[in-house]
Amino acid sequence: MSLLKFRFIDPAICKYFLTVNSVIFKSKIPAMKPLTVTGIRTLIFCLSFPLIFNCISCNGDRSSGKSGQISPVLSGSSSKPDIDDEPNPVYSILILPKAPVPGEPFRVIVTGGKNIGEAAIIVEGPADKPEALKSKNGDQLPYWRIDDFPGCAAGKYKVTLSVDSKEVSQLDFEISAVQNSSSAKVVWKTLRWWNSSAEAIYSAWINALFQGCDENSSWKTLNEVTQNPERNFLFNYLSLGEDDPDGKNKVIMRPDCADNPFYLRAYFSWKLGLPFGFHLCDRGYLGRNPGTGLWITNETFTSKTHPVLAFNNFLRRVADGVHSGTARTALDNGNSDYYPVPLKRKVLLPGTVYADPYGHTLILVGWVQQTRDRPGLLLSVDAQPDGTVGIKRFWKGNFLFNTEEVVGEPGFKAFRPIIEKKGVSQLMSNNELTEDAGYIPFSLQQRKMESDVFYHTMERLINPEPLDPETALLDLLQALHEQLLVRVTSVANGEAYFVSHPGAVIPMPSRAAGIFQAGGQWEDFSTPNRDLRLLIAMDAVLDFPEHILRFPEDFNISKLTSPQQISKKLQAILAEKSSELPISYTRTDGSVMKLSVAEILSRREAFEMAYNPNDGIEIRWGAPENSEERSSCRRHAPAFQMETMRSVRTWFSKRLHPPT
Repeated sequence: MSLLKFRFIDPAICKYFLTVNSVIFKSKIPAMKPLTVTGIRTLIFCLSFPLIFNCISCNGDRSSGKSGQISPVLSGSSSKPDIDDEPNPVYSILILPKAPVPGEPFRVIVTGGKNIGEAAIIVEGPADKPEALKSKNGDQLPYWRIDDFPGCAAGKYKVTLSVDSKEVSQLDFEISAVQNSSSAKVVWKTLRWWNSSAEAIYSAWINALFQGCDENSSWKTLNEVTQNPERNFLFNYLSLGEDDPDGKNKVIMRPDCADNPFYLRAYFSWKLGLPFGFHLCDRGYLGRNPGTGLWITNETFTSKTHPVLAFNNFLRRVADGVHSGTARTALDNGNSDYYPVPLKRKVLLPGTVYADPYGHTLILVGWVQQTRDRPGLLLSVDAQPDGTVGIKRFWKGNFLFNTEEVVGEPGFKAFRPIIEKKGVSQLMSNNELTEDAGYIPFSLQQRKMESDVFYHTMERLINPEPLDPETALLDLLQALHEQLLVRVTSVANGEAYFVSHPGAVIPMPSRAAGIFQAGGQWEDFSTPNRDLRLLIAMDAVLDFPEHILRFPEDFNISKLTSPQQISKKLQAILAEKSSELPISYTRTDGSVMKLSVAEILSRREAFEMAYNPNDGIEIRWGAPENSEERSSCRRHAPAFQMETMRSVRTWFSKRLHPPT
């Protein structure tokens, strides 16, 4: 039986445990704030029941004392944040794998504060204390650490986490040759509930999956990432060989952008026995946000007897049910799978989802700190229709934001936690999602936010110190170059299709919304969404010298010069440096065409009509008519498709996406 001990009683804790008194995950509650009258009454009420809180068993723990649990934490041991934007640490412990057997190496993952790397992780059992063989840290929110231990003999063990010589968390687990099996007729049985400890481990897992990656990082499928034991600390956590690349029964994940967050959340929930669900949503329309319908959860019946096959089958159902409208429900819809969060650095943790106004979805994976020599970065991962996943940085070229004339409400959002209420799984309400309760708080800050305000707010979070203007421009130029390199591959994929299907014509939707949203071959090989983002990215680079004039306070400008002088200097730097950055593509005749970013910027209007895969590759890279570059082109889109494209062009020229 796990015991939860308190050194003092916080009214927030009392409220939490009175509401959810049977969850396994006991989360660290932020340090006490000055008590209001209501808070004093609550404290008196809680103090009148000292026996209740002296020894609380985990009533909801269906495997109490077993490995694979996240530990309870000790109240009163959270440290004060170093800066205002640092939350109180959440101290949690998880043993990997779920049920280690005698002689099998095991791992201990912990979460906490900035000093987690200096914490003491002590494992005690029947024999001498085993020593960690190696350790790996996550150096950003949520701070985490993984220690690898050698295999031990069978018996009962205890792991203790101490910070600054003070015990902050502990967990009992068992190493046993006896393995429990489940005969549940559901996809997976809920063994525990979401709380701040579970959320901290989830965020740490997302961060660890993509630690050290940059915008050059991509994978053919999501399961290629989870099949890497160096990245995935839940690799084969269930000891079913579920993540073995060559395994007979392995997890297969090939999501598109809308599915990607749900696949990751489902995978993590399945491994740890946490509840998971998604709503069948309609797509909404201009004037009405997408609405939520039937809620499908992990407790759904399955005919599959093997856990991995049952999970894979469930993921297909997720893919069929989730779409671009799922992430864009009304911000205040208390029944939605996501809820909106404030734009604060301590809130935008790995695992936070970004839903753009036109249906694209990304997941935050980590921050790169700003330095004197380099701007900061906020990195995310997204998935494409062909199943590939890749790293994207936050900037206008990747994260579109607009709240006018769009379907649904976009922005940064978090998964709504599922907790137990009256013995059943329920979504937390907006009012329950507060920082005092240990969760990322619900916020309507992004509702009707102007685009310029949104981007400026995010830029100040990513780069809290004034930027060197030249360094900032070169960073933007590099981001544009990386975006163009990704487009090279995308367009080449379309060319490869026509090489193997000579004479084919890919059908094109007849409406603007369809051109941006349709599936099938059009979605696989056309680039309207990518090219709209590319045009916005080009504008951001070309506008940067003028941006300095509008926001001089954001930049480190010497008192000996003026913003106008800096702007003029940046124009010259842009012309020089953009001429030095190349991309190359293979023309129809097999020759290689090299273009500089400066040349591509000069022909950006052509990219308003360059997304149709039925056009030859020269046209898709904006080769001028009657030019030598275009002379090798042998393929043109049909006349009726060109007519549709001309009618849709206004969306590209205005840099807007039709409502979808």
